[in-house]
Amino acid sequence: MSGNNVRLQAIKDVEAYVPPAPILMEEQPGEIFGENVFSIQVMQRRLPKSVFKSVLATIEHSEPLDPLVADAVASAMKDWALEKGATHYAHVFYPLTGLTAEKHDSFLDPVGDGSAFASFSGKTLVQGEPDASSFPNGGLRQTFEARGYTGWDVMSPAYVLENPNGNTLCIPTIFISMTGEALDHKTPVLRSQQAMSTQAKRVLSLFGHENPENVVAYCGAEQEYFLIDSHFFLARPDLLNAGRTLFGAKPPKGQEFDDHYFGAIPSRVLGFMMDTERELFKLGSPAKTRHNEVAPGQFEIAPMFERANEAADHQQLLMTTFKSVAKKHGMECLFHEKPFDGVNGSGKHVNFSLGNGTQGNLLLPGDTPHDNAQFLVFCGAVIRAVHKYGGLLRVSVASASNDHRLGANEAPPAIISIFLGDQLADVFDQIAKGGATRSKEKGTLTIGVDTLPDLTKDPGDRNRTSPFAFTGNRFEFRAPGSLQTVAGPMVMLNTIMAEALDFCATNLEAAVAAGTDFNEAVQSLLSEIVAEHGAVIFNGNGYSDEWPIEAEQRGLKNLRTTIDALPELISPEAIELFSKYAVFNDREMHSRYEVGCEQYILTVTVEANLTLEIGTTTVLPAAIRYQTELAANVAALKAAGVEADLSTLTAVSGPIADLRAGLAALAGAVAHEHDEDPLLAAKSLRDNVLPAMAAVRTAADALEGIVADDLWPLPTYQEMLYIL
Repeated sequence: MSGNNVRLQAIKDVEAYVPPAPILMEEQPGEIFGENVFSIQVMQRRLPKSVFKSVLATIEHSEPLDPLVADAVASAMKDWALEKGATHYAHVFYPLTGLTAEKHDSFLDPVGDGSAFASFSGKTLVQGEPDASSFPNGGLRQTFEARGYTGWDVMSPAYVLENPNGNTLCIPTIFISMTGEALDHKTPVLRSQQAMSTQAKRVLSLFGHENPENVVAYCGAEQEYFLIDSHFFLARPDLLNAGRTLFGAKPPKGQEFDDHYFGAIPSRVLGFMMDTERELFKLGSPAKTRHNEVAPGQFEIAPMFERANEAADHQQLLMTTFKSVAKKHGMECLFHEKPFDGVNGSGKHVNFSLGNGTQGNLLLPGDTPHDNAQFLVFCGAVIRAVHKYGGLLRVSVASASNDHRLGANEAPPAIISIFLGDQLADVFDQIAKGGATRSKEKGTLTIGVDTLPDLTKDPGDRNRTSPFAFTGNRFEFRAPGSLQTVAGPMVMLNTIMAEALDFCATNLEAAVAAGTDFNEAVQSLLSEIVAEHGAVIFNGNGYSDEWPIEAEQRGLKNLRTTIDALPELISPEAIELFSKYAVFNDREMHSRYEVGCEQYILTVTVEANLTLEIGTTTVLPAAIRYQTELAANVAALKAAGVEADLSTLTAVSGPIADLRAGLAALAGAVAHEHDEDPLLAAKSLRDNVLPAMAAVRTAADALEGIVADDLWPLPTYQEMLYIL
């Protein structure tokens, strides 16, 4: 039996792994940064001055793109790409699958004499036409209605993606239907950015800034992920098809020793990290930090802040790059939020701030935030936005995969609250009582060692249990999942901030017009915000059993699952909000809702079918083989007149019976005809299929601890997480 055991063969293959030869890098890291990007610097060298000036105005100041410059840009972009070895170009877009889509076309056009020449026109650069019927659209398009358009996003630079089989010029684009409705994640990011900037500039004007520059949202997304050896990955059909383990007993040693977090990075993993960073540097993606995460086999990379639109594009590039480079190192990179039950899940913490080139970071409080009225207004807008539209923030991170990490299963909790820290909480408490006159100051930590200097102590601690925490000069949205695009959360943040800043600007304008002193108007506005929305501020332990009870008393929503959260998208308040700021129309909101339901149904259905298949064809046969061996041994002993110990046979027979019963119940739940209403169908899967899957897993995991090691067919947690 053991000679045919895929798991044992995988272990042998892992032990025989030979790492690839290291890349000999003669260049300095700074020399290669952005070398494959059609950047502003490249455009300045290659474009006519008037064309470059026009394009720069669009990039830096959000001026409308002049269509007359497209031919000149396309010609320069083509020549640059050909010099980089590109043979094809691709409009890259981000459909509602959450993945990246692209269609490659050759630069070469045939000529009548049998030769060919390279061409790339402005029309081709600006607009493409992929088939729109095969992407999720939530009812915006019928199957027979195929036409869709991609449109060049000049705000996000083109780049050359290298491949041993040929390089490709990649052009970031939006993706819309023939009716102009968004079929992607990029279009709403750009729309919401524009809406937020309009309202933010109104607020800045009130603070005396004449003709303020456009305000942009910045995003720095920390990315958590797992690495396992490819041999283990290929021996696990659940990981291969669902991205997470549907079976697997808790290992004897997990993460309870806290010995992996920030530990020494294994050499094989470090080689992978260095290669990924080199590729990301060439693509202009500012990878900054790398370290071991909490769980064994889990790691993290964090980039520098970028404009949200570029950050979203770079996040998609990062995941694609990690996947491809991991394979070169004989590993698989897992982005599922909970690939291994019982150990830390993976998030994609979105660090969010607002700013522009003249006023800088608008969420920077300074040393005396009580005196920084402009900061307090923008911070107050965040408080109002998160409290009023917490349900929308929750739905922006909702998915079947992230449900295993959020809510009752793992932090951050599904209850959306804000952590301000001691300093800001004290300032806003003073405002609520009539006016802030002081700010808690930074202190010093005396170490007690003469050779060490005193260290600066911040005026407030951090809180890792908060889903939306202020961290000194930005807010960290900790709820997004590792697998998802950051575009969804950024659309929500931009839009709800547009509404909150609109409220602030309108309130202040009216007060000043009525003769109220501006400083008094600001104090009155902030007092009103704290009074109406202060319930969302929570500096305590979000993991505690008491918090959900207190949150309910505060009126905060606890949308524990995706199914609870999805209706937030089509609430009258949400539809009114997104329509008012021209981010989504009614049809687009309903399409997002329909796609969310569909993706949930598909995910759980695939997992249920995999559970049935693996349980029936892999786990159950292995257990029966072991049961048969035990029974044969018992029979042989009885025939020899020796009293047999039946305890092991009895121990394995119980879970086998449970597994058979569980598989039968799961098959019945899967075969059950679901309601035509997508939300009701999704609820049925959540309430019936997922518990049935859990029952199958419980029986199978019990068998993993009983069946002889040489018969167990699936790589175990202790192998996948620790053998690299």
